[in-house]
Amino acid sequence: MQTGSSSPKPAPDSLFDLQVNGFAGVDFQRCPTLSEVRIACLRLHECGMHRILATFITDAPNAIISKLRIFESYRTKDALISDTIVGYHLEGPYLSAETGYRGAHPAEAMKNPDWREFTLMQEAASGHIRLVTLAPEREGSSEFIAAASASGVRISLGHTNASDVQIDEAIRAGATLCTHLGNGCPAELHRHDNIIQRLLARDELIACLIPDGVHLPSATLRNLFRAKPPNKVILTTDAMAAAGAPPGRYTIGRLELEVGLDRVVRMPGSPYFAGSSLQLDEGIANASQWLGITHADASNMASRIPLTALGFSFA
Repeated sequence: MQTGSSSPKPAPDSLFDLQVNGFAGVDFQRCPTLSEVRIACLRLHECGMHRILATFITDAPNAIISKLRIFESYRTKDALISDTIVGYHLEGPYLSAETGYRGAHPAEAMKNPDWREFTLMQEAASGHIRLVTLAPEREGSSEFIAAASASGVRISLGHTNASDVQIDEAIRAGATLCTHLGNGCPAELHRHDNIIQRLLARDELIACLIPDGVHLPSATLRNLFRAKPPNKVILTTDAMAAAGAPPGRYTIGRLELEVGLDRVVRMPGSPYFAGSSLQLDEGIANASQWLGITHADASNMASRIPLTALGFSFA
């Protein structure tokens, strides 16, 4: 029996973010309490973010299973949480351990995709894992992608340095998205032959973009957007605990991060970001201004397009 009060059912064009690591000071990676998750959901709703995929980053498989079980218990107990967290996004551990491409993810926890292991995670999630980000150069990726796609789980390519051949194999197996395109890679790359260009050139892949002006400067966002076919761009935040919260020190899993007045999430002593403090309503306003599109068109990239891409209904 659910005990929390439910919010009104969101409209079809209400915002949906497929990559949220935490919000309002709450770090989803650290097994927060039910009341803390409920606070995060209330703050998400205040920002117009009525539906999200709670995102879990690279960790030991047993740790991920434990987190999924905890969040599922909250979803069964509280209607607001179940209405807001409509599924899960696993960003790891099946990523590249290569320096630069792994970003803030711990290299020692990276591994090849394992379908049997994933089925245990999906069981813990009561079947609610809807999206997995992986690096297709990992051994066994094509078989994993095919199995996941057949089960209804969407596959996104990210934190990867895959070759053209490996990307094509992933697409044939069923991959349909690429995670935070333009990020999750080294700051310095070959000017032509690099993973951004390889992924951007695939019209089959929906590009997920972070419109905060930091992960992607406005001109870069505009160029990436223009390179994709219609309805092949999703706006997301990659939000962590600092989103919807004041500047300060926050965590994402084992990492302690600094967020200054500029709201940039920095890893101390590193050039890499670890999530963002962006709210999706702010990202939509940025995208509308920087891309020269209507607010309605920008909102569509953060509502109907991601819902359709992940197989959700508009109800």
